[in-house]
Amino acid sequence: MTTDDAFKDVPPPLRAAMEKRGFTSLTAVQSAVIGKASADLNLRISSQTGSGKTIAIGLVLANALSSQADPGASERRAKKTGKNRSRALIITPTRELAVQVQGELHWLFENLPGLDVTVVTGGSDMRRERLALQRSPAIVVGTPGRMLDHLRTGALGSNGIEHVALDEADRMLDMGFREELEAIVESLPKNRRSHLMSATFPPGVKRLADRFQDNHLHVQGTTLGKANENIEHSAHLIRASDRYGALVNSLLISPDSRCLVFVERRNEAADFAERLAKDGFAALPFSGELAQAQRTRTLAAFRNGSIRILVSTDVAARGIDVPDIGMVIQLTMPTDADTYTHRSGRTGRAGRTGRSILLVPKSSERRAHRILDGARVKVNWQPVPGPDQIKKMARKALRRELHGRLDAEEGPGERELEYATSLIQERDPAKVIAVLMKMAEPSSACAPVSISALLPGEKDQREGRPKDKNRDFTRFLINWGEKDGATTPRLLSHVCRRGDIKSKDVGAIRIGPQSSTFEISSSLSRGFERQVSRPDERDPELKIKRDASERRPSRKPAAETSRGSLARRTAPKPAWKKKAKSDKESGASKAREGSPSRPPRRKKRKPSPQSNQTRP
Repeated sequence: MTTDDAFKDVPPPLRAAMEKRGFTSLTAVQSAVIGKASADLNLRISSQTGSGKTIAIGLVLANALSSQADPGASERRAKKTGKNRSRALIITPTRELAVQVQGELHWLFENLPGLDVTVVTGGSDMRRERLALQRSPAIVVGTPGRMLDHLRTGALGSNGIEHVALDEADRMLDMGFREELEAIVESLPKNRRSHLMSATFPPGVKRLADRFQDNHLHVQGTTLGKANENIEHSAHLIRASDRYGALVNSLLISPDSRCLVFVERRNEAADFAERLAKDGFAALPFSGELAQAQRTRTLAAFRNGSIRILVSTDVAARGIDVPDIGMVIQLTMPTDADTYTHRSGRTGRAGRTGRSILLVPKSSERRAHRILDGARVKVNWQPVPGPDQIKKMARKALRRELHGRLDAEEGPGERELEYATSLIQERDPAKVIAVLMKMAEPSSACAPVSISALLPGEKDQREGRPKDKNRDFTRFLINWGEKDGATTPRLLSHVCRRGDIKSKDVGAIRIGPQSSTFEISSSLSRGFERQVSRPDERDPELKIKRDASERRPSRKPAAETSRGSLARRTAPKPAWKKKAKSDKESGASKAREGSPSRPPRRKKRKPSPQSNQTRP
């Protein structure tokens, strides 16, 4: 929803900048703050992802700070006191989002030279940030930890702050920034204006807002489920073992779309990106474990199209603002409706259409329905596209491209037309066209995967099948325990990646304080041992070896024995052993009756050195 009337009320310098960027109207949240921007109120801006909240807060700050929006204002403020005299703070959960906010405000304020913006974030050079803060930029955008560092050292002055805005407040609380946020806000003047921007306002965010917002106004932009009307929501019910195959087929069905794949953990981002790259897809991981320089390069490659697929965690993706992301695939289940909304909101931005795909394991079907109902989106449940459907879509795309080129003003050259004429005269025209279209079919990154369809409410016939209790397992030891962050899912992922095996081949996992053990199917244990003996580039400090304390394979049923033990068990016993056993049983029987079992055994006398005789 956009409004043309409110756009006329935007101050001329800002309207000129917006028109230059192609704006002809305002979104609902931007229109909502225009009437309230000059009021002396603290705003709670509630609007969904992709609805223009950054521009909205920019309109609020520009209206309040424009009194000093003239060239050289920052330098004069700094020279006057010799200290930083910034006037507004914007706090974001991630560096990428901070850079994005700075970029948006930079072009919005291009006709207001006094409203300069700088960024301070973790992982950046603090010395350069201090130099930038010495120039007293009007607005400072940053992450909570780094901004608090500059406030405590005095590089960022707090006395002159007139506005503070918390962007993505709900996510900052989820990331554990409550203490930093409270420390920042408490260090600021009491007469400041405080604004919160959040897609949702759960109880935790409301409690935080109530602590430092006395006179607040809740500005409702777009309600839950309405912001992403340009997004087509679909869900695929799958078996857990078909997760990767469903991902591959979903990518192959839309080979030209820029795609953001969501996972829950950092190791999942690395593992799935690596598997996709091995299968021929242009994919990279994006998570907090990457160095800042590598994150910047990865995001730049995704923006310029060098890579088409980005596998990201929820936290890292908060700073991703790429307008032409055509598809979002939620490879792992979102934790709640808010997370689903944030994920799907990465596509369908800036008036474009997009598609959000949710892969739902059969065991999570009920939970998925609760999440989707909470997100208030209409979802189309359908089977994962199969090989035939993928090939059919590829042929349709080729035909559309053919018709487009035939309708284009610039046709083929004379040489091509001459050869085509002679070819048609010599050959069957229909056959010529068919062969050329076959040759022009694009080669996919990898072959589609055949996946058995599961429909909502349908029982998986493969569920509940008895496990093979006769499988033999071998135990291994790894120098990774609970103190170093080892958990069962993380260890399972590491073992599967390192040993190139599947999770079904891993048995019991036991996490210890400093080391852990896990079991591998004995049929794969030798190959696994060779594989993990090689140095691991990702985690070189983690060593895996066979557990030397294990005397026999674990989980071994009593009926199952090795060939040698089976021979020993079935071979007839010698007569002397039978007699000994009979004597022993007889002695035990006498002991129970109260009679002595047998005389005590005498100590054996050592033979004298002179004796060369041997015992018979």
